[in-house]
This record gives sequence, C-alpha cells and structure tokens, in this order.
Amino acid sequence: MLAAGAGSTATEIAASRLLAPYFGSSTVVWANVIGLVLAALSLGYWLGGRLADRRPEPRLLGGVVLLAAALVAIVPFAAQPLLDLTVRGLDRVSVGVVVGSFASSLLLFAPPVVLLGMVAPFALRLAVTGVDGAGSVAGRLYALSTLGSIVGVFVPALVTIPLVGTERTLVGTAAVVALGGALLLRRRWAVAPLALAAVLAVPPGVVKATPGLLWERESRYQFVQVVGNGSERDLYLNEGIVKHSVWRPATVLTGDEWDMFLAVPPLLGRPVRRVAILGNAGGTTARALARLFPGTRLTGVEIDPVVTEAARRFMGLGRVPGLRVVTADARPFLRRTGERYDVIVVDAYRQPYVPFYLATQEFFRLARTHLRPGGILALNVATVPGDHRLARAVAGTLRSVFPQVLTWQALELNQLVLGLDRPLAPAALRAAVPRTPARIRALARLLAAQARPAAASARPWTDDRAPVEWVTDRMILDFELRGDSRNEPLLPTAP
Repeated sequence: MLAAGAGSTATEIAASRLLAPYFGSSTVVWANVIGLVLAALSLGYWLGGRLADRRPEPRLLGGVVLLAAALVAIVPFAAQPLLDLTVRGLDRVSVGVVVGSFASSLLLFAPPVVLLGMVAPFALRLAVTGVDGAGSVAGRLYALSTLGSIVGVFVPALVTIPLVGTERTLVGTAAVVALGGALLLRRRWAVAPLALAAVLAVPPGVVKATPGLLWERESRYQFVQVVGNGSERDLYLNEGIVKHSVWRPATVLTGDEWDMFLAVPPLLGRPVRRVAILGNAGGTTARALARLFPGTRLTGVEIDPVVTEAARRFMGLGRVPGLRVVTADARPFLRRTGERYDVIVVDAYRQPYVPFYLATQEFFRLARTHLRPGGILALNVATVPGDHRLARAVAGTLRSVFPQVLTWQALELNQLVLGLDRPLAPAALRAAVPRTPARIRALARLLAAQARPAAASARPWTDDRAPVEWVTDRMILDFELRGDSRNEPLLPTAP
C-alpha cells in the first residue's frame, strides 16, 4: 500500500513535468493530468475489488504491482517519441493543448495508475479475515496508502526531480513499486526491483529534442532550455514555444517585447537611478537598460536559480554593469525590501500566465509604496489579436490604485501597461522623445502617439478574486479557433 500510494502520486507529479515542454503547465494541462489520474484510480479500485473477490491470492497482487512498476518504468522512454508524434499529429488538425495533453496523459499515465489503483481493494480483501476488526485493518491500510501518497508528492517535487530529473525519478519510483510487488512473490522475483534500479545508471536523454540545443535542466519550478540560433541564444521555459529571453553578441535590441520597456525611463523627466525588474529571466531587459542608461542601479529578481545559472553561463548575465540579481519571488521580495525605485518592471510570466498575485490591487499598492515620487510601474501583459480581456482587467485594476494608467499596444501579442505615480499630460509624453537615446527614439515616438488612458475597473481584481488563468485560457482557446499570428518587430535590431 505504501509503495502503491507513493507510485501513483509520484507518477502524477512527473506527468506534469513530462508534458510541460510540449503543452505548457496551464490549468488545462493540470486539469487533464489530475482528472485522468483520478479516473484511472477509480477504474483501478473497481477492477481490483472484482479481481480480489475472484482470486484473493497474494501472488496475483504481487504480479499486478510488478506490472504497474514495469509500465511506470517504460514511461520515460516512451514519452519523447509519443509526445513528438502527438504534437505533430494534433498540429495538422489544428487541435491544441486541451486534446493534446488529454491524449498524452491517457496513453502514458493512465495504464500504470489503473494497476496501482487495484492495490488498495486487493490488499484490503487479503488483510480482512472477518467482520471484527475490519474497520481497524481498513484504517491502517488507507493510512499507509495516504502516507505513501504524501511521500510521492514531496520527494519528487523537492528532492529527486531537481536533483536527478524527471526520467530517473520515474525509474526510481518504478523500482520502489517493484520492491513492494517482489515481497509478495518468490525470491527469484527480487531481481525485478534490482533490474529497474540498474536502469538509473543509463544516462538520461534530452527532455525534448531541439535543434541547436546548448543546455537544458529541470528546476524545482520548470523545464529550462538554452538554444543557439546562429549567433543568437534563446532561453525557453516549459513548452519551448515562446522565448523568455534573447541574447545577441552585437546588440541589446531584440525587436521584441523587451524593447518596449526601454521607452519608460525618459518619461520620468529626470535621470533614472534605480530600476527593479521582477522576472529577470535571462537578463535581456537588464542588459539593454544598462547599455542605454549607463549608471543605473539595477535589481533583477528571478525566482528560479537555474534560470539565473543558465543566463550567467550562456547569456552574459554576469557582465551586466550595475546589476544585482536576487533569487526570490517578486511579491515577497517587494514586501521585504526597503528600497524605492524610479521604475519597477513586471515581466514575471510563467508562459502564458501572469501569476495572479502580481495582478491584484494588493500587489499594485505594495509596488506603489516602493516607487520614488513620480515613479512608474511597467507591466508586460499578453494579448491576442482582437482580444484584450486580460490587459483591460489588469489596467483597470491598476487604475484603481494609481492616479493615471496608460496602455500601449506595442506588439500584436504584448501590451505595455504603465501605472504612473504622477499623471503625465500628452505634451509630457512628447517631451520625453528628445530625452530618449537616439537608438530607441522611435519607440518613444510610438509610445507618445499611441498611449491610451485606462479607466478604473468597476470590479478590480484582488487577492481573493483574480481569475487570471480563466481569462487567459479563454483567450488562448478562442485564438486557436480563429488561427495563428505572430508579433512584428518593434525596432530593427542592428547594433
């Protein structure tokens, strides 16, 4: 029971990690994983009870457990070719994350979880010899199963996945489950868990085959890749579709969403001295700010130390002048720090979501207390063509805290939302243009011409209610039904 409980939850945790490079880690993906695991367990309970009544034999239970262990061990080796095939096939029929993650979870993870679900009723049937004491026996068995489930959650999430990766975590889980099955069989079956344990010595393959792959790692938070594309290096997280940072040796300009933040400092009307970047990732924004506004003291806040390690090794993060990198979650960092900033940049995506607690009144009030007088809070908010629901909700909530909020649809898929501690007239926006470095003056002109004021929301988001994921999922699903698009560059990226 202990091994079966640990095996089912460990498989569930690992399932989300294996699917993330292909389908992301949205609530839709998690719902499919959790729902299918629960359905598989329910089917296993039913089948296990029927089988136990027909053949209440310990050796048969041992065989079920060993088969479950074998199927768990197969998952890491079958995952990459199956997921590659699934993604290609579903792309051809224009079906996205919902069906893809459901089909993959059903094929990869449901079979072993069904077998693991059979263990509980089977073990209960073997252990109960009469009505007297049946409740105590059932209580002990379910306590063992739940204890195993707890181990199966915390050990993979906190220890083995960050330490040895998802593939070896699954193989190790299979070995533990096989040990439980072998104890119910003859001695010769003791070789089964030993054989599975020996598989741990096999070097793990790449999580997702990617042309130009330079480096990949699984962290406690996500899957991290650095990919080379000519002289460019790109940082990818989880699904591997959207670039989270870009490094080019000859220029700090990208032509993409990071450039829009560079138009913000001239709006201050004074030299920018301190900037906090919440969601530093590979340091693309920090690198550009340091180059274009020399002397600025930069604080880059990044929750994942593995992302920072990748950026130091491959994206020049350690050579950005004036940058201090802090490993912390954005909001707890602001709550603890005593610093005040001229500009606070919020770009803390876990694609495609803004964490809900960075889009609420409480967060915006906290951020405003850490701005110097006249400071600016700048947010990158995702949009899709013709659908700005998320940006409107965020801007409306921000306007309930700041005296003025401006929005700029800088790119087709990215809107810059600015909370200003002191309102700026249109003339002040235009006056910022000549103060802007010549290389990015076109950005300042676009911002001055296209910025629009936002009204306060009648129902601003709060820590109690901020349906970020619901709104984002609706946008993505509606967009997939309408077709595809891509951002046009903001600026030429020549040095």
